[in-house]
Amino acid sequence: MATLKEILTRRPAAATIRLTVPAGGARPAPPVGPALGQYRLNLMAFCKDFNARTQKYKPETPMSVTITAFKDNTFEFTVKSPSVTWYLKKAAGIESGSSRPGHVTASTVTLKHIYEIAKVKQSDPYCQYMPLESICKSIIGTAATMGIKVVKELE
Repeated sequence: MATLKEILTRRPAAATIRLTVPAGGARPAPPVGPALGQYRLNLMAFCKDFNARTQKYKPETPMSVTITAFKDNTFEFTVKSPSVTWYLKKAAGIESGSSRPGHVTASTVTLKHIYEIAKVKQSDPYCQYMPLESICKSIIGTAATMGIKVVKELE
């Protein structure tokens, strides 16, 4: 519950912008430029901050970013780790999932892969209080909908 002081000092938000930007590859060109430019936000400040925060990831890793633009032309942003589907495709070594999940298996991954993906996803703001087991179950469900079979060990 927010205190009265927090409510009174809260800045009015003009918009919430959600983008997928490659790690370390934010430039004032599309898609970042037009999305931030229409709210008169400082493009270079965002690009420098984003690239600094994502330099630990491999280049061209798709990062999900949520930008809150305020009416006084300032902004805040949170960076989430790449999507579970991206990690599963990389672990399985495929370009896309099965066209008929449940009928055709696109590839297989081990429980160790699932566990490693869950450890990375646990650092996300929405998953940080979830138990690792719950995150693993969610990832296994995502793998099933992509046509990726989860096995204990690869033969």
